[in-house]
Amino acid sequence: MQVSDLRGILQYVPRFREKTFVIALDGEVLASENFPNILLDIAVLRSLNIKIVIVHGAARQIAMASQEKNIPVSNTDGTGITDDATLLLATSVAIGLTNDIMLGLTNVDLRAAYANAIIAHPAGILGGIDNRNTGRVERVDDRCLELFLNEGIVPVIPPLGFDGEGRIFRVNSDGIALEVAEALHAAKIIFISAHGGVEVGGRFQTQLSVPETEDLLKKHRPSLPPGIASKLDHAARACRLGIPRVHLINGNINEALLAEVFSNDGVGTMVFSNDYQQIRRIYKKDVRGIMNLIRESVDNEGLIHRTRADIVAHIEDYWVLEIDRRLVGCVALHPYPEASTAELACLYVAKGAENLGHGRKLMAFLENLARERGFAEIFALSTQAFNYLQQKGGFIEATTESLPPVRRAKYEASGRNSKILVKKLTR
Repeated sequence: MQVSDLRGILQYVPRFREKTFVIALDGEVLASENFPNILLDIAVLRSLNIKIVIVHGAARQIAMASQEKNIPVSNTDGTGITDDATLLLATSVAIGLTNDIMLGLTNVDLRAAYANAIIAHPAGILGGIDNRNTGRVERVDDRCLELFLNEGIVPVIPPLGFDGEGRIFRVNSDGIALEVAEALHAAKIIFISAHGGVEVGGRFQTQLSVPETEDLLKKHRPSLPPGIASKLDHAARACRLGIPRVHLINGNINEALLAEVFSNDGVGTMVFSNDYQQIRRIYKKDVRGIMNLIRESVDNEGLIHRTRADIVAHIEDYWVLEIDRRLVGCVALHPYPEASTAELACLYVAKGAENLGHGRKLMAFLENLARERGFAEIFALSTQAFNYLQQKGGFIEATTESLPPVRRAKYEASGRNSKILVKKLTR
């Protein structure tokens, strides 16, 4: 690990200190060779005063126990019918896994406790079918969990629930993770499975908004790997219930948990609520950050040089794309009302955040802003990004006659010989 890596981690520490993360571990991950490394990563999170609750599944182990003991099971993941024999087997397997996890946490110097914090009731009759011993969460004993957390103890929750009469139910672990996170006002849910993130059409999805997640499920649910649709469903619901971010990562990749938490782009798929990613006006405190952001492009003559005074003088023209409180892109809209046009300028996306659609998002935002302000068209000047503006933004090449007189004079005086691109704005 390099010093720069440590510095990168440290910027997240104040933000996450004393926050609660719910980590949901699939049964497949518990059987992975990488599981001891996941426990070490959890120990790192705890060392930074991040509160951890572990919820685990057991589907893989229930299926294996069914084969070994020749006991047919009615379902393994807690989403269908759970007959008596399945419940008995699932209970034995789940409690055994809970003990294994607590032993593993002890081996990395963490205190852990089995938390009987899930109050459940029968899932009932669904589609005319009695689900018998399958349950769903009625409420979470958050006071019990907070007592553990405030004492530095990691609660471990199996995929089981109990009612007031002492009956036990098999409950899906994804659903438990959601309910626990909501009850504790968690900052994150982190689903760790054998599949990790989401790939659609050969492209890995690093970030998904709630609407994008719901649309993806409508269009691609049948083609998703086993269990991923459930996690995306619960991720979208969690965000709508106030959980800022939900992550899906591959538990077979070493250090994936730390890489996902302590880097801007991560290694998995993150479903986020609207406050994670935003385009906003800049403040004076952002000016230095913008100058640092665009410095390389200025040095390469992709963007014109702007002084601090230049930006401050037109501060209301500038907007930034902020991801997780980090500036990753900027753009400006300079108005020329006398010509009913405006200039799209200073469009830039940081290295490492490219090819994720951020540039198009900034362009689309500015186009809508220009429409709202009554402009009939926008124009852009570019020495190096003209292909991008034409192909992704729908701009067409024009002549100096398309420029407002004031801007034309500046253009001719600059000597940059930029290509002039124009786009009509439809209402």
